[in-house]
Amino acid sequence: MSNLGEGFDYSEAKLAEAFGPIDRRSPRYAFDLTDYYEKEMGPGLERMFVSFERLVPPEALSEAKLLTIGLEDEAGQQFRAARRAVNLDPGYLTAASLIMATTKDFSHRIPLQRGIYAHLEFLFQKNSIRPLDWTYPDLRGDRYAAFFLEARKAYMDELTAGRRSGGG
Repeated sequence: MSNLGEGFDYSEAKLAEAFGPIDRRSPRYAFDLTDYYEKEMGPGLERMFVSFERLVPPEALSEAKLLTIGLEDEAGQQFRAARRAVNLDPGYLTAASLIMATTKDFSHRIPLQRGIYAHLEFLFQKNSIRPLDWTYPDLRGDRYAAFFLEARKAYMDELTAGRRSGGG
């Protein structure tokens, strides 16, 4: 998330260095269903999602979040931002759900390590997404559904191809 156009390009390049080639990206969406980050980041925020060719194991989520916290700090220095320049929230999807990393504890979050928590964001159903009571407001509607359903399909296809070829 950012209100700096160049913040997206910078973040994508840094994320690709860390996690490998990006295989899909969502359009940029106005982050306008809550003003939660406005004081910290300023007005006119946009949100975008990317996924990567390389699958990362779920147990790497804490390290991924710690890495993205460092990238956020670097972006602030790069853009000499008086406020937070970018917000990077790593996560992973499974056949059943989207799990994101956060540093904020809450009753439904699972502690991992080093101050990082796993946040079950939503569940996948056959061809739809089912929000949960705590799903973030902008992830409740259909705004991002096409991206996440497409990413899930690619993930499922990858699993199927791996099984056929004897991979893991």
